[in-house]
Amino acid sequence: MAKGQIAGTAPIRIEVEAGKNYFWCACGRSAKQPFCDGSHKGTEFSPVKWTAEASGAKFFCACKQTDGQPFCDGSHKALAV
Repeated sequence: MAKGQIAGTAPIRIEVEAGKNYFWCACGRSAKQPFCDGSHKGTEFSPVKWTAEASGAKFFCACKQTDGQPFCDGSHKALAV
């Protein structure tokens, strides 16, 4: 699976609400990181839908290199940027 372009080099902390759907940007092009704004249109990427089971803080991946979409797995630590 292809990885998106790097949008940031640290995870983005978001307070999520239980039962709410979130659409994580997988392409890295969105101006509304870490979420999708439709910038992937015309690419091989699609947003990743995630539904919060409980309210609280989550750390969404900004580098787009994670294997744990949509969350940070520490992949940004290996980037040479």
